[in-house]
Order: sequence, then structure tokens, then C-alpha cells
Amino acid sequence: MDRKKSTILVVEDESNLNEAYQVILANSGFDILTSFDGQEALDILADNPVDLILLDLRMPVMDGIEFLKEYSPDPKKRAKIIVFSNYDMQKEIEEAYSLGADKYILKSWASPKELIKVVNDVLESQS
Repeated sequence: MDRKKSTILVVEDESNLNEAYQVILANSGFDILTSFDGQEALDILADNPVDLILLDLRMPVMDGIEFLKEYSPDPKKRAKIIVFSNYDMQKEIEEAYSLGADKYILKSWASPKELIKVVNDVLESQS
């Protein structure tokens, strides 16, 4: 596949998972930025355009739902968003979709191979 290298922002408060996602995604050819909460992610996005945000729903400081409420770039520059959690939180998932999330995955379900497939599918889908 001859496409530009995509940049992904991983927003995950658990440092071991944050690092694991970095490694998995970087080994698949993506450029990676990371943050540990929603506020830090917004600060990073102010200076760094990204193609996709992998967003945990439960985090301290600013959780995923609060992040989605605050994230408002120019619609042409809006990144695709995959929200994920260790919990099946139907109310939060529905709210995340209403706020612009493109996909939801359960962390425990997403093997590295499946994560890469979902990321590629979301990146390749039309807005």
C-alpha cells in the first residue's frame, strides 16, 4: 500500500498500556504521539496534527468524554477517533459516538493484530 505515513495520538493513562500501544503501532509503521489524559492530548493537538486518536474513556484529569466535548478542530482537520475501555460502558459509548467517535473497541478484546486491523479500517474509511 502506497499511502502517507499516518500519525496516531495514543491517549491512555495506564503507562504500561500506553507504551504497549506505542510499540504495536510504531512497529506497524505509524508515527506515534502519546499523552496520559485528555487535557494533555488537547495540548499536544494544538501543535501537532494527527490522523487518528486512540482514546481511553476512563482517565484522570480529563476523561475521554470530556475530551470529545472539548476537541473541536476545523472539520477538515478533525482526526478519526477510536475510543476504547476495559469496561463495556454502553451509555458512555453512545455518548462518544454522538460526540464524533468513529469506532469503539474493548481493550481486552483487541489483540495487537486486531488493533492494527481496526486502526487501518478506520483510517481508510471515508469521513
